[in-house]
Amino acid sequence: MDLRSGYPFWLVQSGLVNTYPSLAADISCEVAVIGGGITGALVAYHLVEAGIDTVVVDKRDIGWGSTSASTGLLQYEIDTPLHQLIDLVGEDHAVRSYLACLGAIDKLAVLAQAVDGPCGFERKQSLYLASRTRDVKALEREFNWRRKIGIHLDWLDAPALEATFALKRPAALLSYDAAQIDVYRFTHALHQKAIRAGLRVFDRTEIVQFGQQAKSVHLRTGDGCTIQAHKIVFATGYESQQYLQQKVAKLISTYALVSEPVDPAALAAVPCLIWESARPYFYLRTTTDGRLMMGGEDEDFRDPDRRDRLLGRKAEKLQKKFHKLFPHIDDLQVAFVWAGTFGETKDGLAYIGATPEFPNAYFALGYGGNGIVYSLIAAEIIRDAFLGQPNPQHELFSFDR
Repeated sequence: MDLRSGYPFWLVQSGLVNTYPSLAADISCEVAVIGGGITGALVAYHLVEAGIDTVVVDKRDIGWGSTSASTGLLQYEIDTPLHQLIDLVGEDHAVRSYLACLGAIDKLAVLAQAVDGPCGFERKQSLYLASRTRDVKALEREFNWRRKIGIHLDWLDAPALEATFALKRPAALLSYDAAQIDVYRFTHALHQKAIRAGLRVFDRTEIVQFGQQAKSVHLRTGDGCTIQAHKIVFATGYESQQYLQQKVAKLISTYALVSEPVDPAALAAVPCLIWESARPYFYLRTTTDGRLMMGGEDEDFRDPDRRDRLLGRKAEKLQKKFHKLFPHIDDLQVAFVWAGTFGETKDGLAYIGATPEFPNAYFALGYGGNGIVYSLIAAEIIRDAFLGQPNPQHELFSFDR
């Protein structure tokens, strides 16, 4: 199934950053990671760094699935606001989940510095807008809970918001711990650094058969090659659902566009990440080459054809929402439009770790709007699980939570 459509900006901008061979012989390893996008790259990087013999296989070119459709926002906010998550899973569980995501942004910043070459990482503030007056009360509750657990943020009422950002909305939360990144280049940079440490990466290599043994798993590719591994990691996003009976996520279609390079004054009007309380929400960021990138207009996924037919209409809606926020910027020229599919869980939390449904396997299912942050957390949890070391975050995202 196509994970995205249209012309994702990262692919057009960067093309084939690196090339990788397809698997042409039988091999063995300690861990085989299925999926070479951002999740698989982070998992493999952490495994190799821990001295674990690791292989990555992907049926597509590396990074050409959901990773290429990502808009690369790095936020600690979970799709479920903290005050609502507390009602769903309890205060301790919710608070620890938010703080885990907060810490993951700092760890991603360290990794972005550690890899070779630019990957578009920039620290950013994040502005969460109340879309309507009736959203202000919930926003106040969210502000109070975040402040209570030690997150640095400010409350902006309507006059302060207009004075600071020239935006007309009832209120907003200004967070100081966010970032943005070129996910596609970051994925390749992680693979390249891990390859120099011993990682083996094969793309255009589809796994078509799994054979379970007592303490290992036997994989067969579409070309008849085999991989013998002690453990496997599924880093294949919502496509992983085919291996599970437990329904862990609802599929969502999402849409994005990027503009032609804009006037510096227009770019300066968007000094931070911007998103809103309305659902589906609209969000906005800039790129390192002077463009505006925006997305949203999410809806339940039905099939790729319907998703793709809506590209033009969804792009128009995104532009209207942008112009409503920034009426003085009237010369926005759209360069690329694309759609993608992702998974949404009931509580907004990822599913990470082992499940009895599939022995000798770990799953790294970083569902939701902050999937890259979840992928970093998954990489640490899976590495520690393989090494037999405790990880306090495991219980937050386990399949039996």
